[in-house]
Amino acid sequence: MTKLSVSIPRGLQARNTAIFVSKACTFTSDVIISKNGISMDGKKIMKVMDLHVQGGDEITLVVSGDDEKIAIDTLRKFLLEQ
Repeated sequence: MTKLSVSIPRGLQARNTAIFVSKACTFTSDVIISKNGISMDGKKIMKVMDLHVQGGDEITLVVSGDDEKIAIDTLRKFLLEQ
């Protein structure tokens, strides 16, 4: 489980959500993204968009599976280095 503050200025709007989900789908691990106690499947674009993640929002990523280490590193880097 990783808590972080999203650094993408516009947050996870359509384009950035598509990129996030595309990256998440390259891994076999399960990806769960949570905001304000609401958790969604990080591999489903509409579910991620339903969270309305904006720049500066604190989220939690939970990644579990065979490639969880590289998955969490990749997704964390995307959310923090835009």
